[in-house]
Amino acid sequence: MLGARDLRFFGILAGQPSLAAAARALDVTPPAVSQRLAQIEARLGLRLVERGVGPLCLTEEGELLARRAVRILGDLDNLIEDLATRRSSVSGLLRVVASFGFGRLYVAPIMASLSNRHEGLEIDLRLTEDPRSALPTESWDVLIHVGRLPDTAVIQRKLAANRRILCAAPDYVSRHSPPLHPSDLSGHACGVIREDQVDATRWSFAGSDGEETVRIRPSFSSNDGEVVRAWALAGLGIVERSEWSIARDLAKGRLVEVMPDWRLDDADVVALLNPHRLRAARVQSFIEALAASLAKEPWRMVHVPSNRSAESGSGPVS
Repeated sequence: MLGARDLRFFGILAGQPSLAAAARALDVTPPAVSQRLAQIEARLGLRLVERGVGPLCLTEEGELLARRAVRILGDLDNLIEDLATRRSSVSGLLRVVASFGFGRLYVAPIMASLSNRHEGLEIDLRLTEDPRSALPTESWDVLIHVGRLPDTAVIQRKLAANRRILCAAPDYVSRHSPPLHPSDLSGHACGVIREDQVDATRWSFAGSDGEETVRIRPSFSSNDGEVVRAWALAGLGIVERSEWSIARDLAKGRLVEVMPDWRLDDADVVALLNPHRLRAARVQSFIEALAASLAKEPWRMVHVPSNRSAESGSGPVS
């Protein structure tokens, strides 16, 4: 009556806050999600999701199906993995979740390379604002997260160190007196990335005088880090961005580091591993390939020139 594809579909849907969010996670349109859900409900003769305004709410039958789907798909995956392990084969479906920018630039190429080397490997990369949102669904093998993580029982592996840097365009710096202390930021235009589960307006710094935390009143914001970076390049104001994202901008003088004597919290690159997939050869091969690619922290191979001129407002760094 229901196949594995139906169970995977409903498992992803059940882990999302709305049908629209499920459509984004599945990379289809909301009407397509509604139609597929209606077809499954018709086959079962049961209502699985309560219809109405507000967050997605499963019926009792929907919750039962979501729980059983995780178990059934886990057993099926484990069976396939056990059979593949006997051949020491990197095969099957590799499901990775990562953030938009880092996933596109660093994760996707490694997955493509792995797929080219192993004919039996299928790859699926889900890009999202917050990879941790996939944790409850279990429909993943590896989550790639950039930044601090709350306490979690999921196995983690640090892949690379990554600084967060306060920066702005030379044009903005030349038009404004650069901040020297976190408290000075209240007089500046600042931009933030609004992501789930993160208080984007609270910036914490460590310097020679101790630690300081300030609350930013954003002049511009977006849920897309590349949009915020583009706005900073356009001279809109000061932003905090990961080193992997702006190293080339700093090297070419398109951005300059602001308040370099005060350091933001680091945002290391971490892999979270699904405990039910640890034995899979495809997971181990992917983690090793990604770790090797990031071992030298490629963004730090880009020469970042001295930015002391930012403190004096002297314009672009040469």
